[in-house]
Amino acid sequence: MYKYILWDIDGTVLDFHAAERNAIKTLFEKFNMGECTEEMLRMYSEINAKYWQMLEKGEMSKPEILIGRFREFFENIGADTSLCEDFNKAYQLALGDTIEFVENAKETLLSQKEKYTIAAVTNGTRVAQDKKLRASGLDEIFDAIFISENVGYEKPNKEFFDYVFESLNIKDKSEAIIIGDSLTGDIKGGYMAGIDTCWYNPDYKPNTLDIPITYEIDNVGKFTENLINSHK
Repeated sequence: MYKYILWDIDGTVLDFHAAERNAIKTLFEKFNMGECTEEMLRMYSEINAKYWQMLEKGEMSKPEILIGRFREFFENIGADTSLCEDFNKAYQLALGDTIEFVENAKETLLSQKEKYTIAAVTNGTRVAQDKKLRASGLDEIFDAIFISENVGYEKPNKEFFDYVFESLNIKDKSEAIIIGDSLTGDIKGGYMAGIDTCWYNPDYKPNTLDIPITYEIDNVGKFTENLINSHK
């Protein structure tokens, strides 16, 4: 029986792509960079996802990926790369200006709050996440919030999860589960930490890591008592 549910934020509870899209378009205007086309948005989204995966694989540090993604993006579109650091700082705040919940996410969290200890576990930057959590009201919904910059380690590192387990006083790992959209961060991290996992996979991506996954869902609202009980 689960007692602790660990929730990823971006792409699982909050619609990260909506926030990303609006932030980039807004900052193109602010930095006088001309029109931000749909092709540019797709390009940036792909570059950004690639860099975060490198972080989760331990191939780059967070400061390196935050600036590196914009440097590559700006080089590709012929923009001034000297703007990267200022653009990134503004971007962290702009991400919190768009709050859209993933379908059924808020309702699911509220339904779980009375039965479980629910905690946010995120690799997002402290600046961006603090603003998003406050603006969305998630800071009042979650029982605990763990941001990697505060913890000192990123998902999927075992040290990140050890910190969470100690902070929540989780002694029996069978009582904990993580739900997230990132195979390399959330699911691999949960697997290596020895807890059950639920992969939110609305795009039906293949399990390229070939690791066991306890549950796989295409809608956050499916993570219910019925799903949990059916797995027993």
